[in-house]
This record gives sequence, structure tokens and C-alpha cells, in this order.
Amino acid sequence: MKCLLIIGSDTHLCIDKLSEDLEGDFIPSVTLTQPSIKRWFGTLLSAECGWAGLCWLLREVQGGWLRQRRFWFVLTTDSLDYYSGPDRDARRLGTLVLTSLCSVLWPDKHTYKQTGYWSLTVYGRKHCYRLFTKHYNEAVHWACAVQKVIDSKASVETPTQLLIRDIEENKFNPEVVEHIYEHNPILRYTQSPLYAPLLPFPYGNMAGKGYTSIREEAVRLFNCLQQLESAREPIPLIQGILQTCLDLRPLRDELYCQLIKQTSVTNSHVQTQNPQLRYWQLLTCMSCTFLPSCSILKYLRFHLKRVQSLSVDPEVESYASFIAQALEKTRGRECVPSWEEIQGLMGRQEILCTVHYPGPGCCQIPIASHTTANEVVRKMAERLGLQDSRNTFALFEQNACWEKAIGGSTIIADVITRFENLSAKDPDSDCQCRLCFKLYCLLDTENISTDSIEYLFLYEQCHEMVVRGQLPACEDDLLSLAALRLQCLLGDFSALSPYPPLEQLFPAEVVEARALLAPVDPPGCPSFPGGLLAGTLWGHKRRQEQDQRLRARLREEGAVVMSAILERWKALAGYSRRDSMAAYLTIARQWSGFGCTESKLCLSFSSLESLPIGQICSYGVSDSNTFRITAGDRDLLFETSKVSRRHSRYIINIPNCN
Repeated sequence: MKCLLIIGSDTHLCIDKLSEDLEGDFIPSVTLTQPSIKRWFGTLLSAECGWAGLCWLLREVQGGWLRQRRFWFVLTTDSLDYYSGPDRDARRLGTLVLTSLCSVLWPDKHTYKQTGYWSLTVYGRKHCYRLFTKHYNEAVHWACAVQKVIDSKASVETPTQLLIRDIEENKFNPEVVEHIYEHNPILRYTQSPLYAPLLPFPYGNMAGKGYTSIREEAVRLFNCLQQLESAREPIPLIQGILQTCLDLRPLRDELYCQLIKQTSVTNSHVQTQNPQLRYWQLLTCMSCTFLPSCSILKYLRFHLKRVQSLSVDPEVESYASFIAQALEKTRGRECVPSWEEIQGLMGRQEILCTVHYPGPGCCQIPIASHTTANEVVRKMAERLGLQDSRNTFALFEQNACWEKAIGGSTIIADVITRFENLSAKDPDSDCQCRLCFKLYCLLDTENISTDSIEYLFLYEQCHEMVVRGQLPACEDDLLSLAALRLQCLLGDFSALSPYPPLEQLFPAEVVEARALLAPVDPPGCPSFPGGLLAGTLWGHKRRQEQDQRLRARLREEGAVVMSAILERWKALAGYSRRDSMAAYLTIARQWSGFGCTESKLCLSFSSLESLPIGQICSYGVSDSNTFRITAGDRDLLFETSKVSRRHSRYIINIPNCN
């Protein structure tokens, strides 16, 4: 490497690297006294395969009344050193050896605003240098220089990685493999603590989310593993470990290596060694939640086969077989397993999932950690005899306030975990979530038998649309529909029959609209310009009175509507349940959009134009906010805040009804 040294009259030194691969790189300028130029000049010229830099910087020190002290820093191809000064006889005060695991924290404005200095932090295995300078460019140049030295270093491999490679190379030679396990305790079960990770992690790499560095969290993970051996209730500890791996992706391989270590056996200890079933239980949960990287996955599969061949414990063999099968099906999870799922996995059992459907019915469906919504839909359709229906079905997340369709590839165990988390946050809430199996794409509403459960689905979902105000109808039709609902549920009118509340029979928006038609202010009340009394005591009192009058109007209108519904109910005497459902659907079918799958698109209630299915040439999502349908030489664009796969799912199923 050639260095061009330019020494001015003010002894200002600049160094430009003229190497082929780093031409024009700049090392921060420094000021040297004449005696020290010779010394550092020789140091720089001796750097053959890297590059060096030197400068006065402030370093944060512990203890004493000064937080930062001024030192002379020298960057070489192998280390970052600091001295008491630039003179020939200056004493070296410290060295930070640079390897591929070192890391640099770059200058940030937050520190500058707090201290008035630009800072960079260099993390090493034993030391951490936090350096300060007044100049931003100087801080950036030093950060770049240190990072380039780190990047030039060969990757560090831990003893565990080297042994994994040896095992992979000799996996067809059992004697060599057993020799490796016998003579390397790092691969075997231990009751001693772990002082360093089994895999390499950068020094000082802060994980965020309330965690410390990745290296420290890796050591803590092993400590948590050892606590499993004596834990009376292991599930909370298992959930905590899995949550850490969900938050910190690099730790997943590390945890797999730790669990493989703690479940390893050797020929000489196979008869007496405690199998440590808690580790196998956690490894089972892990294999159903996260997949390791390719190299660790190979090591894990080899470990499972080896354990099955050596172990004399049938339970350990069962765990190993279960894990091997789970690895073939596992995908990335969005949530850690729920309490119920972990309990099932510890016993290698499926869990029961309660799925509701329109009406009061529900089914218990067995699911595994990898079961998707499409699989549950198929099981529900078979159980209810709907597998031959020309309409399609889907699972919905549902509570008393809202519902949302679940994507077909969604893992149901994640949905159940979300329900468990929501319930834990608000156990007293009335809006508990549940899974519901419902019609999704109504492609054929005319040929549904009135005796089938599918007809009940159609009726119940039509009523849900009415109550939510999604089916446009005049008030007279809405009153008739509410009366028919009562006749279907309770039979002929009786003054003693307890009937449901109005919001379960009639759209609340219509009642509110009726109440708002009446003036909120009583006659004779003066009207003031908007904002004139806003914020005053009189304005606040007036708003309270208006709210009270509005609530009173809602109660009055609700009573009037309920009275009209009851009168119509009386006129339906003699209607059977089937007659009531048929009459209800007859009224609903008057709307041209009956049977459609609704989304929050920019569509109007009235049908402006009908498009025969056969004219559709193509369809798809053109961007995140637009769904496009091409019919002949025309393009229909539907815009929404978010286009999901569900919008194309309806069209995908249309050819099934041709």
C-alpha cells in the first residue's frame, strides 16, 4: 500500500490511500509535533495489508470527575489502540483487538444534542470504546475506517460450529461421530452454566424491544433452559423462551443448538443419563413454531436419528419422531403457541378448536400447530355435509361488534393465541372473540334445498346483514323482516313471550336517523353562531342537555318501532318456521345485490349496471389499493384503502358455477 503524506508548514498531516481497491479513501487529518511525525510516519508505512489512522479523540471513562478524557488513537490493521499522547515515548494505555464479531455504532443526532459531541462506539470482546469528537465528518470517517478493518477480517467460528462441521463430514462413520461426542463436552448435556453463546454473535449488538445484546440474551436463554428442569409449571417459562425467539430471530438457531446439546446422549451414558424430558418438550414446541437455518436443520435431523438409534427410552424416541415429522410441516408463526397448544404439544397431542356456525351450533375440530384455515373449512364442510355445495365457505374471526374473514393459509393456532391474548388483557369484556364457519361466496342461491343446513346459513347471514344495515331496504320492509324474525324464533305472538332486544331485530342506524329528524333544541331556545359559546360553562351545559334529549328521543323512537314490529308479528299467526324463513328471504332477494360478498369498496347501494360473469376476461390486484376486472374492452377499477386476497377469491370461484 502506498501512502501520500502531505506535511504543511503548520505540521498538518493528511494521508491519502492510493491502493488499487481503495483509491481515494481519506483518513481524518491530524496535527502532529515534529518529533512525533517520524514515529507515526514509520508506523503508517509499515502497514502492508490494511490501513491505519491516528487522531486525538475523547473517550468516555468510568470514575473520576471527568466523563471524557483526551487520548491519542491509532487504528491499525488489527486493533484500535490509544496512547497518552503522540510523542515517541507516549505510553500505550489500551488495545481493542478487531475481529469480524466487533461492531461499530455510528454517530447520531440524539447524542450530539445531549452532549455537543458526535460519538461513535466500537464494541469488542472485552472492551467497548465510546469516542467523541466535535466534527461530524471526523466521526463518520473514523466509523468507516474501523468498519472496513472489521469487514476485512475472516469470519469467526465457534467450537460448536467447528464440531458441527466435523459431524457433518463424518456422519456416515459412527465410530468417529461417537468419538467426537465423547471427547467434546460442549456437545453434551451439562448442569453447568453457559458463559458464552454456542454460535457467533456480534459484540454489543443491542437487540432492542427491551432486550440487552444478542450475546447476553443467548446466555440468559440457557439459564432459562436449566430452570425448566425444576419448574413446577413449565408452560409460562416455555412461552417466555419462545417469545424471546419470536422477537429476536438470530436466537432461534442458538436455542436449537442449546436444546440439541441438552438432549444429546453418548454410548457410555445412554443407560444412566437422565433423558431430561422438559428439554424434549421445549424442543417439540420449538419445532412447531420456528424452523432453524439449513445448516442447523441438518444437524438437528442428524441428532434426532442418532437419539432414536441410541435411546432406550420409548418416550424420548416418540418425541424425536414427533419432532422429525413436525419439521416437515412447520412454517413461520406469527405468535407463540397458546397455553392450550403447549399443553397439547408436551403430550404430543392435537388440540380441540371450537368452531361456531350460523345459529346456535358449534363443532369441536382437532387441529395441530400447522393446521390452516383452509383445512378447518374442509373439515367443517365434511362434518356438516356441505362438501358438494356450489357455494364456498370461510372461517371468520367474530365478536359482538365485528367480524373479519380469515385468509385460507392462516395458521389457526395463531388465531387462537390472539384470542387468548385479548382475553388475558380484558377478561371482563363482553366482546369475546370466536371462530365462525360461514358462507363466503354465494354463487348459487336458487338451488339450495330448504331442508339443508346451507339454507339455514343463508337465512342467518342474511339477517346479520339486515341488522348491520348492509341490506338496503325501505323501513316498511325492515319492519316486516323483524316481525318474520320473531315468528321464526318464537312462533305465534304471545304477550308473555320474552322477545330479543330491538338491536337484534332492526338496524340501529334507522332508529338513530328517525331520532335525529326531530329538533334537538326545544321550541323557543335561542340559536347561537357556532363557536360563540364553545368551551364556556353554558355551552357545556347546553351540549349535555342536547345529549339527554337525543337519548330520550332514541328511547321513544325505539318504543315506536318495537310497537310496529309487534303489531306485524301478530298478523303472522300460523306461519311455520320454514314459512317465516322463506318469506324473509323473498323480501331480501328484492335487492339486486343479494348474495354478494361485501367488502369496503367504493360501491353504491343501487345497481347502476349488471355485468354477466361470462364477459369477465381477467381480474387481479393492480396495486395495494386497486382491484381490476377486465370485461371485453372495458376495465372496472375498484378502489379501497387496502386490497386483500379475499377480493380476488370471490372471482376465482366464479367458474365453479358455470
